[in-house]
Amino acid sequence: MGQAATHDANNYTSINYTEIYDVIEDEKDVCAVADEPNIPCSFGISLAVPEWEAICTAIILTMIIISTVVGNILVILSVFTYKPLRIVQNFFIVSLAVADLTVAILVLPLNVAYSILGQWVFGIYVCKMWLTCDIMCCTSSILNLCAIALDRYWAITDPINYAQKRTLERVLFMIGIVWILSLVISSPPLLGWNDWPEVFEPDTPCRLTSQPGFVIFSSSGSFYIPLVIMTVVYFEIYLATKKRLRDRAKATKISTISSGRNKYETKESDPNDQDSVSSDANPNEHQGGTRLVAENEKKHRTRKLTPKKKPKRRYWSKDDKSHNKLIIPILSNENSVTDIGENLENRNTSSESNSKETHEDNMIEITEAAPVKIQKRPKQNQTNAVYQFIEEKQRISLTRERRAARTLGIIMGVFVVCWLPFFVIYLVIPFCVSCCLSNKFINFITWLGYVNSALNPLIYTIFNMDFRRAFKKLLFIKC
Repeated sequence: MGQAATHDANNYTSINYTEIYDVIEDEKDVCAVADEPNIPCSFGISLAVPEWEAICTAIILTMIIISTVVGNILVILSVFTYKPLRIVQNFFIVSLAVADLTVAILVLPLNVAYSILGQWVFGIYVCKMWLTCDIMCCTSSILNLCAIALDRYWAITDPINYAQKRTLERVLFMIGIVWILSLVISSPPLLGWNDWPEVFEPDTPCRLTSQPGFVIFSSSGSFYIPLVIMTVVYFEIYLATKKRLRDRAKATKISTISSGRNKYETKESDPNDQDSVSSDANPNEHQGGTRLVAENEKKHRTRKLTPKKKPKRRYWSKDDKSHNKLIIPILSNENSVTDIGENLENRNTSSESNSKETHEDNMIEITEAAPVKIQKRPKQNQTNAVYQFIEEKQRISLTRERRAARTLGIIMGVFVVCWLPFFVIYLVIPFCVSCCLSNKFINFITWLGYVNSALNPLIYTIFNMDFRRAFKKLLFIKC
């Protein structure tokens, strides 16, 4: 009885230990990767994949590296050599291209070798520096996209004030902030915030730290916070652009309706006609510009636009027939004309001239930068030319705004598609012990993020005419 009990107890204990051992082994191997073992090839190198797969992978990844290097070098050279692109805001694009270029030069080649060999053969110190450069350069690329979005947002929502604030010093300061933040986000693992092994064996993987605190910190600063900022900013840009489209369409409709109420005519000057517009065709007497004086239909309302150097006032006598008269439409434009008062009192008559100034209170004076030769045109053609010019300028400006907003939207969309899978997995893995992912899948989503550095120059080339012309010029391609 006792022996039987002892035997049963021994069996019970043995069974329990066996089950526990099996559970431990299962837990130990739960995330074991079922990739193929190292395979020797004809070059005498052990590979993680078959030889044909290694060759195809090397060719594809090398093409990505070359296109990234060439494309971003062309972007940098275009900004500095092509005059239409040599503007302050394009320094953000230069900074983005530099970040993408450093990714292609410092990060991608070692990743190609690591992906094909399946093991890190360059030592622990190179591993740490490589991972730090990886985080810093990719973060800088993403933060530069965020800075470009903010710059575009300020330029659209507050164009007048921001045009004065957008100086070279301010842009360089913002670029410096981008790179400093990138360094701050990438450097903590070097200072001890990591779970890297103290002893680095030949089969020890070189991978980003999975320390939960740093994963949350780095993924938030490198991706999630910039993503939220860019999403909000782009939505505001969309609303602002849509509002400006409505406002300009409304303004065009109003100007078209009002144009039918005004009469325009071109005729020879009449000494007795005081409802006239005078144009001085002598550039020697008005070097500061040609002055057009038009009588407003509404009395007691004067608007004046003057240059920095106001030309000397000139009055014509009633007997002066050397000039032509032109009735032109009076366009109300708050951006170019300023009210200087209403209900003005009568002015003193100049002793230098015999001409009367009784109608000057009802005049508009426009001064242009260069002499303008007034040509006689048919009445209807004169009207159409003025409004066609205004509508064409508005259409060109609006087209540029649409194109810039569309380009920014495409850049952001490509950015999300390329980087979102990686950062989702990067954030989930430390908190999901049972999540098992193959090395091939990890390599795929990692390189999908790297591809973003190659796509940015292509987006500029396709959707920006100036960059396209600059690229053709640099590549000696006739436009």
